Amino acid sequence: MITIPKFENVEALYLLLLLALYIVWYIVWGAKRKPTLQISSIMPFKKLGKGFRYYIQHLPFVLRCFVLTLLIIAIARPRSREEFEQVNTEGIDIILSLDVSSSMLARDFKPDRISAAKDIAIQFVAERPSDRIGVVVFAGESFVQCPLTTDRAALINLIKDIETDLIEDGTAIGNGLATAINRLCDSDAKSRVIILLTDGVNTRGEVAPITAADIAKMYDIRVYTIGVGANGMAPYPLMTPYGIQMQQITVEIDEALLKEIAQLTGGQYFRATDNTKLLEIYKEINQMEKNKTMVDSFPIYKEEFMPFALAAFALLIVELLLKLFVLRRIP
Repeated sequence: MITIPKFENVEALYLLLLLALYIVWYIVWGAKRKPTLQISSIMPFKKLGKGFRYYIQHLPFVLRCFVLTLLIIAIARPRSREEFEQVNTEGIDIILSLDVSSSMLARDFKPDRISAAKDIAIQFVAERPSDRIGVVVFAGESFVQCPLTTDRAALINLIKDIETDLIEDGTAIGNGLATAINRLCDSDAKSRVIILLTDGVNTRGEVAPITAADIAKMYDIRVYTIGVGANGMAPYPLMTPYGIQMQQITVEIDEALLKEIAQLTGGQYFRATDNTKLLEIYKEINQMEKNKTMVDSFPIYKEEFMPFALAAFALLIVELLLKLFVLRRIP
């Protein structure tokens, strides 16, 4: 909000008292010092009347008073004040650990599990502009698809590039969790979170899932686990001599393991059975993991003397032009 301008050198305004004395001097004594011209008779001039110059003879003095007033105001340094708010956001470091095993091609989600997981993860990323977010993918092994970054464009592009055939097939939940922990253990963020999404049972990997969860607990990293898959059976595309045909497969999710991982680390387990439920889960996590925001108010001052100085210069030029060309006096 803009307030009334204030003067930095308010003492300079006392110079206006000298200006008042100058005006008094001009009225009382200065006006009496009018130039005269002695002639034998003024009769020929009586019929002429008072000319234009007579009525503007004091205009240069008035302009000079305005010039001095504006210069004194400029010297006093008028400044306007505007209140600004600075928002300091304490972000959260988040790793999305996504299962990319071949079972993620099941079509109980639209168009399939992996595509739905990618699309909703991108929405989640877009809603957290102040956090550093990274992506780990795992199947039979794991690797970092994107390190922690605030570059949303690069992160979203790397999420779009995720496919199910990137690495050896299988489900190494422990490896996926351990790789994510490795990217967060050196983070100095106040809050560190892993969102682990899988649709299967741990079948591969060098690191046991519970061991990885214990390490996450030691580093104070919360793990939210999401089990992806419809209840019962799910359609899965299979290549046959007649092309791709759908076959019903059993949905197997080790919910007990995922719940234990979440409980050990202070997180929470969710089950997503369709696109809508998965979107709701990410929104719920988004609400739970709120970043801390501090707002500081501080004033910004803007110097306002320049318009007064320019106006004084312009009026001074007008005064000089009047004296040189309109009210010119003969010595």
